[in-house]
Amino acid sequence: MTTTESQVRFLTNPYLQWANGEGIPVVEDFGVDLLAVETAPWARAGVNGAFVHVKGRGDFIDVVVLELLPGTATEPQKHLYEEVVYVLSGRGSTTIEAPDGRKHSFEWGPKSLFALPLNHRYRHYNASGSEPARLSSTTSAPIVMNLFHNESFVFDNPAEFPERLGAERHFSGEGDFLPLRPGRHMWETNFVPDLASFELQEWKARGAGGSNMMFVLADGTMHAHISEMPVGTYKKGHRHGADFHVYAVTGQGYSLLWYEGDEDFHRVDWRHGVVYAPPDMMFHQHFNTSPDPARYLAVAFGGLRYPFTADKVKTFMGMDVSLKEGGRQIEYQDENPRIRELYQEELAKTGAEFRMTQFLSAQT
Repeated sequence: MTTTESQVRFLTNPYLQWANGEGIPVVEDFGVDLLAVETAPWARAGVNGAFVHVKGRGDFIDVVVLELLPGTATEPQKHLYEEVVYVLSGRGSTTIEAPDGRKHSFEWGPKSLFALPLNHRYRHYNASGSEPARLSSTTSAPIVMNLFHNESFVFDNPAEFPERLGAERHFSGEGDFLPLRPGRHMWETNFVPDLASFELQEWKARGAGGSNMMFVLADGTMHAHISEMPVGTYKKGHRHGADFHVYAVTGQGYSLLWYEGDEDFHRVDWRHGVVYAPPDMMFHQHFNTSPDPARYLAVAFGGLRYPFTADKVKTFMGMDVSLKEGGRQIEYQDENPRIRELYQEELAKTGAEFRMTQFLSAQT
């Protein structure tokens, strides 16, 4: 008697089995407007939810959208995967319980960013009696579920990680600046009240007067950074491994993506609420078309403190180094001329001024 693939466990993905069994929508696309994602009641969380799987997510992380109706709260949760939360809309608070029973609470609003310390019990609360709140969580559930493939181990594990709580002031919006060099400066905290107004540091090597800040959140393995492009400018193209989830925070614009040798580009238009992830080693480049500076948040698995993979080390070492020098960045003088032409055409539509001349001439 021979067995068939349907009769045995073969090429099993425990994470996808778990996600599909949770009874909420699973959305998959190249880029997704998270403000428009349909949610449904999620028994585990006690609020509405949906899974979002962008094409370039890789093997490590996913996105979960939570919708808290007016005056509601999530069920108490804790789990053995990490979670970085970006507030899409609404206002509320989160309470995190330490192993000794002490509670840490903080209030969040639109464009807040925070991390949930590993395996600590927490609840989210919607503070409004009339407006819903929508949160986007980037989590490491895929790698954890696939590694252990045991739901009880992930959600009912008694292991304690008190060091992940950090200092009490890290829950109040304060943090510690860890200076290294442009592009690698870090801010260690658990909570950033407003990414739109957070102070950034200049990063000339990534092009066009841009600035950024890397985050260390709850001493986790999850990475996050915020970058800003001035009006009338665009970043240099670069590439890296999969799983960097890019969230538009302020302004609007678009990103072009292509593999080496492609004759055309894949385009993603973005504004606040949109997320996408460049697939593995796919070149991508960001363009600001708005009359104001544009900021975006990137969340991934493996950061400057704990890069986790050899590829992440190569990314963080080579993200602002030319391809010709062994890095992962395309310098302006080496880019496809169509890229600049397309950008000027887009600015003509929006009326924003082209301000790239000084940066382009500096590299010719």
